[in-house]
Amino acid sequence: MGSEGPTPAVTIHVTGFKKFHGVAENPTETIVKNLQEYMNKRGLPKGLILGSCTVLETAGHGALVPLYQTLQSAVSNGLDSGKVIWVHFGVNSGATRFAIEHQAVNEATFRCPDEMGWKPQKVPIVPADGGITRIRETTLPVEEITKSLAKMGYEVMRSDDAGRFVCNYVYYHSLRFAEQKGIIAVFVHVPLFLTIDEETQMEFAASLLEVLASFC
Repeated sequence: MGSEGPTPAVTIHVTGFKKFHGVAENPTETIVKNLQEYMNKRGLPKGLILGSCTVLETAGHGALVPLYQTLQSAVSNGLDSGKVIWVHFGVNSGATRFAIEHQAVNEATFRCPDEMGWKPQKVPIVPADGGITRIRETTLPVEEITKSLAKMGYEVMRSDDAGRFVCNYVYYHSLRFAEQKGIIAVFVHVPLFLTIDEETQMEFAASLLEVLASFC
């Protein structure tokens, strides 16, 4: 009788953002910078690998090159070890709970200039994809993931609107890249630390990774 061998690992890469207009301290920068150490102390579940933690400029068009270099790094390192998931964290300063974003829209309409001074209005993010109504969706079961995290005691919801600012811009590019490369992407909005404290947000991020791995 032969053996099926070990279960392929799930490698999760995460990104966050630096400060931007109106948000002097972005909680996602703190989360992403501290996540590796936090997960090491907590203990990574079997089969889960935290591949990389990257903080991006809060910018759209001007930050595309480093974004794609970051995304490509996961593919360049090979996918033979199992599934690859990109988790992008962004802040919603008006939110009172976490939000798992189900989709992104092919529209850039920035309410204020990004950190490189760009302020597009009703511009397609990827013109080759067509108009600004084009939608791309994550392949992850957002509803089930949200329910799992809610059962763990987190204030969390499913969202179908990631806005039209840099978060949606990055998510749309990531979903498109994921489809092309056979990997997975998801975006998660978090509140400010004033609304949900840093320790709870770190616990949420760790729990999210564990839940994502269990669905792959």
